[in-house]
Amino acid sequence: LGRPRALRACGVHNVCRLLTRRAHGFYARDAGVALRKNLGLLRKIMCQAVWKEWSIKQTNDQQSFSSSIAQQPRLIYQKSKCAKSEKIEDALLLECPLGEMLPSPSDYKASLIVLTVQNWLLRLSADSGEVLEKVYLAGSCCKFFRYLSWDTPQEVMIVKSAQNKLPAAARQAGIQQTVLFYLAVFQVLPLSFIGMLEINKKIFGNSVTDVAVSNGILIVMYSMGLVRLYNFKAILEQFMEQPVDLGQEFNWNGQVGVVGKFPFGLPCNIKITDTPPLLFEASSLENAFQIGGYPWHYIITPNKKKHKGIFHICSLKDNALAKNGIQEMKCCSLEPDWIYFHPDMSGRIIHVGPNLIKVLKLKEVKNHADQMEIAEDFTIVANRENCVNNSVTVTASGRVVKKRFTLLDDDPEQETFKIVDYEDELDLLSTVAVTQIGADGRAHLDFHCNEHGILLKSIPLKESWDVTYSHEVYFDKDLVLHIEQKPNRRFSCYVYQMVCDTAKDDDS
Repeated sequence: LGRPRALRACGVHNVCRLLTRRAHGFYARDAGVALRKNLGLLRKIMCQAVWKEWSIKQTNDQQSFSSSIAQQPRLIYQKSKCAKSEKIEDALLLECPLGEMLPSPSDYKASLIVLTVQNWLLRLSADSGEVLEKVYLAGSCCKFFRYLSWDTPQEVMIVKSAQNKLPAAARQAGIQQTVLFYLAVFQVLPLSFIGMLEINKKIFGNSVTDVAVSNGILIVMYSMGLVRLYNFKAILEQFMEQPVDLGQEFNWNGQVGVVGKFPFGLPCNIKITDTPPLLFEASSLENAFQIGGYPWHYIITPNKKKHKGIFHICSLKDNALAKNGIQEMKCCSLEPDWIYFHPDMSGRIIHVGPNLIKVLKLKEVKNHADQMEIAEDFTIVANRENCVNNSVTVTASGRVVKKRFTLLDDDPEQETFKIVDYEDELDLLSTVAVTQIGADGRAHLDFHCNEHGILLKSIPLKESWDVTYSHEVYFDKDLVLHIEQKPNRRFSCYVYQMVCDTAKDDDS
């Protein structure tokens, strides 16, 4: 769920411009202007700088380091191999909030919140791996693993249980399971327990398949493609039975224990006794649903398989389809194209296909202030100048060969976009494009101007890129991480860092 960067009154364009510049730290007396200028300088430097690479490879808990620069990477710490019962399933990075007094000196340093198989929530020091806090979530009633997410980033965290399923013997005996999920809600830094609630069939219906929480909205998904939105903050306030704190001795349903300690865990102190007021509902293929833009719009795919790859952009106010609001790449590919609201909060939309990235914007229809249309802001096109898909070729001997098939739009032998990301501090749009011929795959990371899409810098990745493996690329200021997952959970991490080009410095 996205948020617009700044709300503007109709026709007050000067106010809009002022708010936008202030949000970026450009206001002359704004406290963020120095940081913004420094980040602007870093952006200019990194778009000219040389990038060097080193790699970390991991196989069965053994790590090896290799480097293409003189200085070897330094291992800060390494967690020892743990038992399966202590295995970490999910994690979130916590960073210190600005302008707040925190109870412990360790709170001012980055830490990791991790979730283990055995229902433990741990806060670890990001510098040393030391366990700073431990919270036991629940006993055998439910399993909390694999699902950590933010409601409000760096403020409110959600821990979701796995879906409750009765044993086969209980189902055969006619016992019905009404509670599908549990949600535990925490305030972070300092870590504090807000409450735990259950998602019950009796309240939300029998066909619930999944739930999520984002930006104060409870999102409930159903098997028929239906998505319903509820006010999560209002639910917490309305149905809270009794607030409790971590470490507090508490009597819950006749059982006395300490909140967050083994074996008591957390009480389910938020009981939803009636269906909350419905904010909005929509039907979409595979429950795909997004909100963003200004004024608020949402993106869905009509709930029929034949419409896969077709996206409708509609007004949240009255469900009206925007002019040019049906977006379709019309590409023939194995991997589907994807679309989402731009994370820069500009209200724009990014639509990514195999060889084309379209950045779209919402604007008022001329002479119709109440109607919005989708217009193209800019496009980024893959480099396929040398790829000619002829159905008829002539060999050196003069023999005519006809192809019995045509290449897909995401054929590995053609340059194809695999990853698109946005670096908010430097205001750069980054793309990863890959070409694979035979066993050798080559990729390059490009930095584009987020405002106009102009190519500013291209960094060829030195390692081979096999399109059959899973890949992730993260870009943050002067670092680029490429994580490759091979079969049997073997990982390789390639790190690129901006370094000073000493040759150029000597020349100057």
